[in-house]
Amino acid sequence: MFFPISDDNPSSSTPYVTYLLIGLCSFVFILQYLSQMNPSIFYDFGFIPADFFSNYSSFTIYTSMFLHGGLFHIAGNMLYLWIFGDNVEDSMGTVKFMIFYLLCGTIAALCQGLVDPTSQIPMVGASGAIAGVLGAYLMLFPKANVKCLVFIIIIIQMIRVPAFLVLGFWLVLQFFSIPGSIDMDGGTAYFAHIGGFLAGMILIPFFKNKDVKLFHEQNTSSWQVLNRDSKEFSFQKNDNVVVDFIKKSEEEINRRKH
Repeated sequence: MFFPISDDNPSSSTPYVTYLLIGLCSFVFILQYLSQMNPSIFYDFGFIPADFFSNYSSFTIYTSMFLHGGLFHIAGNMLYLWIFGDNVEDSMGTVKFMIFYLLCGTIAALCQGLVDPTSQIPMVGASGAIAGVLGAYLMLFPKANVKCLVFIIIIIQMIRVPAFLVLGFWLVLQFFSIPGSIDMDGGTAYFAHIGGFLAGMILIPFFKNKDVKLFHEQNTSSWQVLNRDSKEFSFQKNDNVVVDFIKKSEEEINRRKH
């Protein structure tokens, strides 16, 4: 199996909305944790299909996107948003990206709700909206390379894998996981993932800036195994700005001493 860490696809602008979304989700999760994951929070602010289809209040569709069911839930979501969100935001701008994100999340929630409109189980998580980001990324940068940790028994390697394989594998996995989740009370909202992903693929041509084309070419070669001692064998998306600043400061101090 492989685990994505970052992509070889730098953006040309600062992804303020992506950072804001990660910050908001993290802040809300801290509040959830301090409340000892109080179940009433999920029922008050989670998306409950039965409540929505009886009074058609959309409030909880949006509040549910900032709640998460546990540490691994939010960690996985924020990792994918961190890797792929900046490029999608860069393709359309901050305002349109926020609208795009919320719209994908709305479509994802409705797709899950329509499976069982009478369900009283609250749905929470940013997964549906982030799935829309993944779908958009696939349309924009299918050949971009994603640095993935590949686990072969106990051997770990980092390999550049084309985005269309990483995201395609993720989408196929959602379809294969559906049969085992239909009769479960709770669990993962796979229909929301699929609905959000397809929404992102369909909406991106209408949201991207006119000068941005679909199906960009790759920036680096695929299937390269990264050396553990190399700078690229790193969990960071960008260079460590703090370390660089300290080094430059030390060099400046030494220069002034002489």
